[in-house]
Amino acid sequence: MKAIIQFLKELQKNNHKEWFDANKLRYKEAQATINAFADQLISGISKFDGSVKTLSAKNCTFRIYRDVRFSPDKTPYKTHFGVHICPGGKMSGYAGYYFHIEPKGSDYIGGSILSAGLHCPQPNVLKSVRDAIYTEGKTFETLLKKAKGFTLDDSSSLRKLPKEFPDDTPYSRYIKLRTFDLSSEISDKTLYGDDLLAYCLTELKKTAPLVQFLNRSVVYAMEEA
Repeated sequence: MKAIIQFLKELQKNNHKEWFDANKLRYKEAQATINAFADQLISGISKFDGSVKTLSAKNCTFRIYRDVRFSPDKTPYKTHFGVHICPGGKMSGYAGYYFHIEPKGSDYIGGSILSAGLHCPQPNVLKSVRDAIYTEGKTFETLLKKAKGFTLDDSSSLRKLPKEFPDDTPYSRYIKLRTFDLSSEISDKTLYGDDLLAYCLTELKKTAPLVQFLNRSVVYAMEEA
């Protein structure tokens, strides 16, 4: 992964077509490495979450080219690589597992992480998850605790509880969430080490029960739509 980080560092400083075209071979080598790692992740995750076993890297990796149509930032290329493994692939709307590689101090996430959960769900899915937490809050909290080493992102939580839920619910902090993301930083030592794959699988396995809890709500919402 060192070569990928070095490529991304240089891309940050030279985020324009001329440099990218001159370094196209390096990009293709980096993408090939990510694709191979994605296939290994899928194979490993499928042993504890069979819902992803039919996927391949092409279903789970993202283009490096940015959509700049509605963005004030017109730099053409992303300066990170990501792999999102979930039922149906990266754009399905299901909860899943995410591997992200980015140089430290960068302006997207700011480093390499593992993540799991449900990112920015559609309104009907969000309601379904909130309903599940309201009725099964103790289970949800237990599953969060099982994901030891991961941190729940509550930075976009609502200030007030949605009006359909009573104020005295003990799980209000979770019902206020608008996204259900757990994350854990990957150190450089781990990222560059020989045991990166084993590390990712061991860590992500801790989050599988929570991912499956969330996906039951996703399925319910989609069936009701």
